[in-house]
Amino acid sequence: MLANPFKIESPIEHKELIQNGYSIHYYTSGDRTNELIVFLHPAFADHRCFDQQIDFFSNNYRVITIDLLGHGLSSANKSKDKIDYSVVHIDEIIKAEGYEIAHLVGVSMGSLIAQYYALNYPYKVKSLTILGGYCINADNKEIVKAQRCENIKWIFKALISMNSFRRYVASASLFLPKEKNRFFEMAQYFTRKSFLAMSGLGKVIQPRVDVKREYPLLILNGDKDIDLALRMSKKWHENEPNSSYYILKDAGHCANMDKPKEFNEIVSNFIKNHF
Repeated sequence: MLANPFKIESPIEHKELIQNGYSIHYYTSGDRTNELIVFLHPAFADHRCFDQQIDFFSNNYRVITIDLLGHGLSSANKSKDKIDYSVVHIDEIIKAEGYEIAHLVGVSMGSLIAQYYALNYPYKVKSLTILGGYCINADNKEIVKAQRCENIKWIFKALISMNSFRRYVASASLFLPKEKNRFFEMAQYFTRKSFLAMSGLGKVIQPRVDVKREYPLLILNGDKDIDLALRMSKKWHENEPNSSYYILKDAGHCANMDKPKEFNEIVSNFIKNHF
């Protein structure tokens, strides 16, 4: 198990989902008889970005955090699968843990994977919380264009120095210096080969029509996130009249790390108020 900088009181069990030539590592905590919450991390980080959520949610829920393919201990070295296949990994993990339905909480890339899971298994999603994300089913030409420019920066920095790349994405993802440092440490497990797994996001982000949502939706942003992210989240909320929307002050893209107490309370209240 990777080291956690925070003292987590809840017992955590490290498990593996064995695949064809690789393994997906995941971590469980909380009472097995409680409802399940699955947390999905942003690109370049790993399950440890939810360290400050574990104790809070494990008191009332069964909690699963996952190292998505190419991240953390879930090495992409021998995998022919891409990050879009994470929905199958998630489903197999949920079933292996004895559940049929779960609350999903996704941050940035994790929010895209959470939506893609909900698209493929809508009857297995009890609620969906999105932080720093956007609707994968909409016309996202503006986001795709901006992301293409960002990808060029990533590739250039990664070719020169992976640590330069890691510092860059850590700085862009967090507001607080100590959290930027934590993100940088997590990004040490993201390698050049991990970029191959990330190519699967092309299948996740596609214009789709008549997508029905039967589960509650919570959309969150940190107020220090980039303007485009804030605009797209607000637009999504406006197009989803039954969704809930909050902005966390003094928080960056990964606001669950910058403002864990506020994030935990908002997500907890959202779930409680809908069930």
